[in-house]
Amino acid sequence: MSDVKQAVINGKTVLGIEFGSTRIKAVLIDEQNVPIASGSHDWENQLENNIWTYSLDAIWNGLRDCYQDLVKDVERQYGVELETMAAIGFSGMMHGYMAFDKNEELLVPFRTWRNTITQQASEELTALFQYHIPQRWSIAHLYQAVLNKEEHVPKVDFFTTLAGYIHWKLTGRKVLGVGEASGMFPIDISSKKFNENMIAKFNEAVKDQGFGWKLEEILPEVLVAGDEAGVLTEEGAKLLDPSGRLKAGIPLCPPEGDAGTGMAATNSVAKRTGNVSAGTSVFSMVVLEQELSKVYEEIDLVTTPAGDLVAMVHCNNCTSDLNAWVNLFKEYSEAMGIQVDMDQLFGTLYRKALEGDADCGGLLAYNYFSGEHITHFEEGRPLFVRTPDSKFNLANFMRVHLYTSLGALKTGMDILMKQEHVQLDQIFGHGGLFKTKGVGQRILAGAINTPVSVMETAGEGGAWGIALLASYMIHKDGEQLDEFLNQQVFGSDAGTRMEPAATDVEGFDTFIKRYTDGLAIERAAVDSLK
Repeated sequence: MSDVKQAVINGKTVLGIEFGSTRIKAVLIDEQNVPIASGSHDWENQLENNIWTYSLDAIWNGLRDCYQDLVKDVERQYGVELETMAAIGFSGMMHGYMAFDKNEELLVPFRTWRNTITQQASEELTALFQYHIPQRWSIAHLYQAVLNKEEHVPKVDFFTTLAGYIHWKLTGRKVLGVGEASGMFPIDISSKKFNENMIAKFNEAVKDQGFGWKLEEILPEVLVAGDEAGVLTEEGAKLLDPSGRLKAGIPLCPPEGDAGTGMAATNSVAKRTGNVSAGTSVFSMVVLEQELSKVYEEIDLVTTPAGDLVAMVHCNNCTSDLNAWVNLFKEYSEAMGIQVDMDQLFGTLYRKALEGDADCGGLLAYNYFSGEHITHFEEGRPLFVRTPDSKFNLANFMRVHLYTSLGALKTGMDILMKQEHVQLDQIFGHGGLFKTKGVGQRILAGAINTPVSVMETAGEGGAWGIALLASYMIHKDGEQLDEFLNQQVFGSDAGTRMEPAATDVEGFDTFIKRYTDGLAIERAAVDSLK
């Protein structure tokens, strides 16, 4: 306790703040990279004029409230005021669109990653670049505004992401970490900068518009993990802490996206590793040894915070339908006069699934609360289907809903592993699906035929991840990022590792064939149930 107190007083701590979609979280770490205090602020996006957005007031009020919550936690635990730190890092939801004019005024409300209003731009840019450009990427938002002939486009002087905006206002530097930048525009892996050939193609495509800018002039500068990205200015310190206690001059690391901070927080930035985040939605991040052989609509290409190429499989649906069924069992229990603890109920039902047949006894389910681009659905209908001779029991019922929570993910991962022959030594799992020990972990290992490790520290999340990246900047001493994380952060904490069972691998492959063949049923449900 006294060591931590002295670290706070002497400015040896490091702060990470991440803007998630429903919570802004701050984590303060000590010189051993261990979290010592935290703060948070809950917030929600707003749908205004059919655009999902957060207002500038919500951004700044949320940031200040989150920081003050952290300050109070430090005072409560250690009895000292937080006045300075060794480094700070900011992270946020990737992608989206924040465009500013030459007077630094926001031209249109912040368009978040959640908006699916850029399909034409996504398709045209993918064809132009021969590189998959998802709808949520910043360049898709800019190009869609061009296609829509929006009046703000000629006035654009700079555009960036949420994390890039916060960093700019606190330091005066228009920069992004390469992982975050890779969700704005494609990265040249050799230079770790924006791809110049694709920038030239974009400029050529819009030259008839007569804009007073070229793309390279309005993009942020790209930095990699470990680079210095400016210091907290006097103005920035007051923005973060209006009380005036926070001192200027603190160095900041490059701002990163939530995918990159998740990789740092799960020690999965090295090649032949990756992570799967599984909760309401699910996505995998696989660090590649080489480029893919062709463009895949199902695979997004981004980078680690160090600039290594990452294949990302992003799926909209994971545990929502599974949770709905568990709630149904809760209702049944209460109707029978039995009060149940939800953690116990989830654990019991998840463990029951392991008693089921490896192929779920012929049962089939789809967990599509919303559309799923991996399987080409713009809307979803949750479904449970069986034949008269399926083995319909509780174990198989729970197992099929665990399997289908990873069904779309496996569809994308099979492209990487069976078509592109990507080699993986292990995957780190984090998120709600892995809360019941050994269940979600085993299901995922069988789905992707790869060892899966789960670490206790993964629960600290992206705010800890960006704090680690800030710590790396000041403590790296010549180490590569993966070496720093292995030696200085995680040490012997390799997590609990589970090898895939041959029966699970075979069973999931049988299920996924049924899943793929049955997509016509899901299509009929979408068409028939309005």
